Amino acid sequence: MFFLISAIPVQAQASRTWVSGVGDDANPCSRTAPCKTFAGAISKTAAGGEIDALDPAGYGALTITKAITIDGGGGQVASVLVSGTNGINVSAGASDVVILRNLRFNGIGTGLTAINYISGSALVVEDCAIYDFTTAGIGATPSATAKLMVTNTTITNTAIGINLAPTGSLSGQVDHANIQVMTTAGIKASGPANITLSNSTISNAATGVLAASGSILGIDSSQINNNATGFSTTGGFMRVSRNIVFNNNADFSISGGTIASAGNNIVAGNGATVPNGTVTQR
Repeated sequence: MFFLISAIPVQAQASRTWVSGVGDDANPCSRTAPCKTFAGAISKTAAGGEIDALDPAGYGALTITKAITIDGGGGQVASVLVSGTNGINVSAGASDVVILRNLRFNGIGTGLTAINYISGSALVVEDCAIYDFTTAGIGATPSATAKLMVTNTTITNTAIGINLAPTGSLSGQVDHANIQVMTTAGIKASGPANITLSNSTISNAATGVLAASGSILGIDSSQINNNATGFSTTGGFMRVSRNIVFNNNADFSISGGTIASAGNNIVAGNGATVPNGTVTQR
C-alpha cells in the first residue's frame, strides 16, 4: 500500500511588505492585503527588505533581528505607542543595517526607551519624532563595532535624548536634530563612543552635552541654549566649534576629561563659566 504525502508549502518572504491600520496580521502583508502591525509584517519580510505604512495608525512595538528598513511614509502618522516598555529593540546581526524612517514614537510618560540599539552593523534613524519616554529617546549599547546615524529627528521630554553607552566601538553622526526638555542630558556619551553632533539644537536640559568616561564627542554648528549646563565632561573628550551657546546657567563644566574649543563659538548670556576646569583652544 502506498501513501501520497504532500509537503506543506512554506510561505516565501517578500522583499517589500505593507501595514495598515485596517490590516490583519493573518494577511500576506501585500499592498492589497496588508498586515496590521510591524511585528506581524517583519516575519513575512525578507532580510534586507522593507516594511511600508499605507496610512496613519499605531503599528506597535517591535524587536528587529535582521537587516530591514521600516518606513512610516512621509506626511502621515505611523506611530509606535508603548507603555512601560521599549518601542523598537534592534538586536540585529553583525553585518545588518537597520533603517527607521518617518516614524513617531510616543511613550505616554511610562515608556522606557523609544529606540533601543543593542546590536547590528549600523542603525540609521531619519525623520522621526520621539517623546514622553522615561529612560531615553535613543539608547545605544552595542558590544561590538557599530555605527549610529540620526538625521532630522526631534526628541522631547525624556531623561536622556540620545544615550551612547557602548562596550564595543560606536561611531557616527547626529545631524539636524532637535532635542528638548531632558531631565538628565540632551546627549550623554560614555565608553568608546565617538559621535559628532552638527546643525542641531539642544535646549531645556539639565545638561546639553555630557561626555563621560572614555567618550569622544564633536559638537559643531549647533545651538546649546537654555540648559542648566551647556557642555560637561566627566572623563571624556569634547571638541566644540562654531556653536551658539546662549542663556545656560553654566556654559562649560569640567570635572575630568577635556573640552577643546576652536575659539569660534558664540558664547553669551550664560552664568558661571568653567567653574571647575579649563577649556583649551586648538
